[in-house]
Amino acid sequence: MTIINFIINNILTQSAIIIALIALLGLVLQKKSAGSVLAGTFKTLLGFQVLSAGSTIIVGSLTYFGKIFQHGFHLKGVVPSIEAINGQAMNTLGLGNEIAFTFLGIFIVNILIARFSPWKYIFLTGQALLWMATMTVVGGKICGFNNWLIVLSGSIIGGIFAVAMPALAQPFVRKITGNDAIALGHFCTVGYLVEAGAAYIFGERAKEKHSIEDIKLPKSMEFLQDTYLSVAVIMVPLYMITAAFAGPKYAANGSTNYIVTGFMQGIQFVVGVYVLLAGVRLLLGEIVPAFRGIAMKLVPDAKPALDCPVLFPYSPNAVILGFVTTTIGTVIGMFLIPIFGLAVILPGMLTNFFAGGTAGIFGNVVGGRRGAIIGGVIHGLFITLLPALLVTALTTLGFVNASATDSDTITACLMYAFVFAPILKAI
Repeated sequence: MTIINFIINNILTQSAIIIALIALLGLVLQKKSAGSVLAGTFKTLLGFQVLSAGSTIIVGSLTYFGKIFQHGFHLKGVVPSIEAINGQAMNTLGLGNEIAFTFLGIFIVNILIARFSPWKYIFLTGQALLWMATMTVVGGKICGFNNWLIVLSGSIIGGIFAVAMPALAQPFVRKITGNDAIALGHFCTVGYLVEAGAAYIFGERAKEKHSIEDIKLPKSMEFLQDTYLSVAVIMVPLYMITAAFAGPKYAANGSTNYIVTGFMQGIQFVVGVYVLLAGVRLLLGEIVPAFRGIAMKLVPDAKPALDCPVLFPYSPNAVILGFVTTTIGTVIGMFLIPIFGLAVILPGMLTNFFAGGTAGIFGNVVGGRRGAIIGGVIHGLFITLLPALLVTALTTLGFVNASATDSDTITACLMYAFVFAPILKAI
């Protein structure tokens, strides 16, 4: 068990190492020279680390924004955190071994399905697989399964999700990227499909569809066609206004004026976007050619399912629009959903940016600007409803005000709580 935990904690949950090893294997299978293998592996690792560095900068900036947002507008409620659920499941409930074995089982089932079915997707976002393992193990515990059944059911259900979610998203990813080289490996796909469906119903039709990326600006504002300037024009004032509402007690950084701190944090967000997109470009330039070796030898026609930021360069304006509209939807949901007796779920800025931004790309490609706007608000409502339902399900295990964020992992756990458990009880 010690060896398995070492592999999981030091290799399989380290996405950069997984991606680099995949590139290494792909290049070796293509019989590239030692120099080409070394260069391709290193550039893949470097690209992912640059991407991760950008994400870290954004996370730090959004953590600050989330704090001042809550204090500025006096919000109280449940802050969803899969990390907190994972910690309590492993430590308080003693499910660490089950989570570890389920994690490995999900990866194995994913490979088997990809090898022997038409769904040729290899899910490469290691941390997301760990969260799926956590939620399926917790779901199995809700159903009262014994340890081996918890691991078996979690491995199968998680493995199916790891292949099915990229497969369901691929028609949209194909439209976004213009090719079939990569897939989306992010367990918020149910939410993306909800936005796509809303955009189809309420958005613009094919003949009248206007992409947010094609917005026409007067000459005096053509500088906004630069991705980073357009992000700054929206995000920096948003940070400064929110800091003004929060006041110096929560928004200031040491002796720096709190408005200036808000300004600099907004700039820091833009810097994070710049670094992240640079990492994405470097990563895709290496992993896609290297992955052909895997596809040719081990899983014919396999596609790498990668984390959501790989889509950001294809529609950067839609990312910001998705973030803003999803945040509006989560704020509305925070006040609306408790009317039905459910928990108050506070907007999570990290989820609103990464999941909301990706959902915005889906809404834009399906229903244009109108689809992205209306779909984004509906997406925000949806990702507030799911965590509220999960709070109810987790109380049966003694969790207090605990919930998660990723819609796919929540959906998997709710399947156990609201489908499997009642059936077993009736039997």
